[in-house]
Amino acid sequence: MIHNIIALLADGFEETEALVPVDLLRRMGDKVTLVSIKEDDLKVTSAHNISVVADELISNIEIGDIDVVILPGGMPGTKNLDNDKNVHKIIEVLYEQGKLVTAICAAPMILGKKGMLEGRNATCFPGFENDLKGATVLKQHAVTDGNIITAKGAGAAIEFGLAIVEYLHGEEAAEKLAQTIQFII
Repeated sequence: MIHNIIALLADGFEETEALVPVDLLRRMGDKVTLVSIKEDDLKVTSAHNISVVADELISNIEIGDIDVVILPGGMPGTKNLDNDKNVHKIIEVLYEQGKLVTAICAAPMILGKKGMLEGRNATCFPGFENDLKGATVLKQHAVTDGNIITAKGAGAAIEFGLAIVEYLHGEEAAEKLAQTIQFII
């Protein structure tokens, strides 16, 4: 099954946290769209001054067509995501529909502030634990709990991507992909 996935990019995003999962999911045949949260500019500049041209503007996204949202971390990328009403609407709709919501690094704080991590296991970049309201914070690199996947940071980007692959395509597919890219689990 091909899944319709969006990765939301805001100025100041962490490159590996966005692009590694996108790469892994595209290898699985999923349709992954890089989405600029800007009103009229597809060019998004990362936390380390790398410019990426997104595939689409957030204003052109049909929420009902989305199966998965990826929220990369990075600063000020996470704050820019958190300050965008369209980002919040996408997260809320997908969460309410039981679709997959994923966040890495500082971005799980967005979910925590919305109460979406209440009673769940989660992880985040060290220092943001208090923002994961009601969650049991684990030290694992990537944590899947129901329809939410969270991860620690750039160093966990492959594990984050593989956790999404496993959720969507199964453990065997994730293991095969890990072997293909020479990642040892």
